Amino acid sequence: MRTVESVRLAPHVRLRFDAARGRHVLLSPETVAVLNATSADVLALCDGRAVDDIVAALRERYDHVDEADVRTFLERMAARRCLEVDDGR
Repeated sequence: MRTVESVRLAPHVRLRFDAARGRHVLLSPETVAVLNATSADVLALCDGRAVDDIVAALRERYDHVDEADVRTFLERMAARRCLEVDDGR
């Protein structure tokens, strides 16, 4: 992902807290993915922000944030069609 790209959850995907599991889940029509806290934090920031802004927000919360790891995670979520990517074109 390039620095100008922004990401948001795909229209068919919802990020919710599942009280029964005590964890966040990513819901889509065919799947439920149980998330760890870091993944949930990253996805909660996917509201149309630029990827650089997501990394900056995570750095305010965590001592160590590897930008490459964040970008790899976002790329995987986009490949699974959980995220929409806007490259500014």
